[in-house]
Amino acid sequence: MMIIQTILALIVTLGVLVSIHEFGHFWVARRCGVKVLRFSIGFGKPLYTWRDKRNTEFVVAALPLGGYVKMLDEREGDVSEAELPYAFNRQPVLSRIAIAAAGPIANFLFAILAYWFMFLLGTQTVVPVVGEVSPESVSQMAGLEPNNEIVAVDGVATASWADVNIQFLRRLGDSGEIELEVRSIDSGQENTYRLGIDQWLVGVVEPDPMKALGIEPFRPELLPIIDVVEPDSRAKAAGLLKGDQIISIDGKSIDDWYGFVDVIKSSPEKLLHVKVRRGEETVELLMTPASRELDEKVSGYIGAGPQIPKYPEHLLRTVQYGPLASVGEALNKTWDMTAMTLGSLKKMVMGLISIENLGGPITIAKVAGASASSGVESFLSFLAYLSISLGVLNLLPIPVLDGGHLLYYFVELVRGKPISEEKQLLGLKIGMAIIAFVMLFAFYNDLSRM
Repeated sequence: MMIIQTILALIVTLGVLVSIHEFGHFWVARRCGVKVLRFSIGFGKPLYTWRDKRNTEFVVAALPLGGYVKMLDEREGDVSEAELPYAFNRQPVLSRIAIAAAGPIANFLFAILAYWFMFLLGTQTVVPVVGEVSPESVSQMAGLEPNNEIVAVDGVATASWADVNIQFLRRLGDSGEIELEVRSIDSGQENTYRLGIDQWLVGVVEPDPMKALGIEPFRPELLPIIDVVEPDSRAKAAGLLKGDQIISIDGKSIDDWYGFVDVIKSSPEKLLHVKVRRGEETVELLMTPASRELDEKVSGYIGAGPQIPKYPEHLLRTVQYGPLASVGEALNKTWDMTAMTLGSLKKMVMGLISIENLGGPITIAKVAGASASSGVESFLSFLAYLSISLGVLNLLPIPVLDGGHLLYYFVELVRGKPISEEKQLLGLKIGMAIIAFVMLFAFYNDLSRM
């Protein structure tokens, strides 16, 4: 069932974003008087087609990993004398610039709209309160203590842990200091801490900034109480039931869920004597965790989940704005995420961020599936960020991408004449090679993570 949900989430995600991007090209092309021959979502064999009154063919194809808008163009086939004014290559250079830029612009506009809708509806977030500070970590050496809310990172206000993480991610590969502004939950006193970093997490695959800084978010106590028992699992075979509280394993007292998990993970295929509290009774069970490979290590697994505690009300925050205020917040959010994406690309080129962090369709599918199951707000946020990434990537000055076409057109605008077709063809081949390499590498990363 999860696999089906993940695949559907991928199709919906890419279908929405590709449709928006290509509609931008399509809409502006028609406004500029260009004849559109085909509007395709996906590549390969057409699954469904129809035509409008202007004889444009609309296609939904089998491979949902992109799309295109095919326009009348003398470079791609014969064009009758009567239709020459409607050919793309006959349009003024400013019109061609507008058509090429319209796709990425549509992606940015969609992100703004998605964020606007999120801020208008309101989202409930967890207040970013520090639960623990790891010994001898950067944070402890700076003097940071538990029970402090992080109110700003590097001068940028942070209303949630998501905001804090985004600001930390912007500093990957940097040297210097990360400035934290905090407020004590108990006294309300505000302090500023400076965390020293030096080429921070350079080259690390899937970096975890919070862990690297030694910051553990506050979480309510997670008691070792069973809430989920998977069918055909070792937990089921041992006789664990929903509501059971783990008391001890092999005589060792279990105080919280994390302690329980640690014992299970360290005991693959080992017989364990488990004592549980079931209502007013104490029950003893025999359980043997199954073994599985996790992070290149063999660990135990029983197929059980905990009873999730509720956060205290004072540690939950609803972020919501009115219709006009939401516009400003959406613009700021889109700008911040665009800047972070550009900064990450720059650091990746400079070697400060590992290119192994590139993700392909499998990664997108997994994240899309997880965000879709987490609720409308999470899925909208993911769509908005992916739309921004698509817009930024398409504006890179690489032939084949919209940015490459824009580069040609701006050169033509300055020179007063277009670049020769031979040079454009050479650039096209180079661009296709670059994109093919990046796509293959991203797909390789996906398979490696699996």
